[in-house]
Amino acid sequence: MSDEEEIILSELSNEELVLQMHDDLYDGLKEEIEEGTNILLERGWAPYKVLTEALVEGMRIVGEDFRDGILFVPEVLLSANAMKTGMAILRPLLAETGAPKVGKMVIGTVKGDIHDIGKNLVAMMMEGAGFEVINIGINNPVENYLEAIEEHEPDIVGMSALLTTTMPYMKVVIDTLKEKGIRDDFIVLVGGAPLNEEFGEAIGADAYCRDAAVAVETAKEFMARKHNQRASA
Repeated sequence: MSDEEEIILSELSNEELVLQMHDDLYDGLKEEIEEGTNILLERGWAPYKVLTEALVEGMRIVGEDFRDGILFVPEVLLSANAMKTGMAILRPLLAETGAPKVGKMVIGTVKGDIHDIGKNLVAMMMEGAGFEVINIGINNPVENYLEAIEEHEPDIVGMSALLTTTMPYMKVVIDTLKEKGIRDDFIVLVGGAPLNEEFGEAIGADAYCRDAAVAVETAKEFMARKHNQRASA
């Protein structure tokens, strides 16, 4: 409708603006997310509040609709890219304020495999859910995982494969973690089109995640369990 009035973000109340940002994230509107993020910060919102209430909550809605087949990969990538513009503003501020992170994840595609759309989508959605994500890219031998684990001390290690020929390499990585006695230090999540739950169990992963939305939900569940264990220890 051409006669529809244009929404002026700065004129919205905080509550209206947050809801509008959820819509804008859903529609993958980068500039609007950038503007909305800046407006909330100017109004005195803490960076962590902007992150959780505007961006993370918006991406949660995107994730649910992706899981339910209402949204598809291209649309979710647009949403994730829009979220990145907000994150770019918030990240340095969050670092200054020492805002709590949900958890930390190292993610990469395994050796021999150069597919990265699915993995990148998981990385973006995880970041959208408040995780710190170290994306080590594609074609990763076990050494790359070990280096990233040593350097970043993650809670979660994520592996992706899109080829049936590269799937078995995930077991190589898990077996190496076992040999080094550090397997139980991490939650290992695996994903990719040819995988299934049986395969995940067979290689000793903690969980198989069929898509990015499931990966986020699974990661959150494991982190909640981890925190509960620490609390009761």
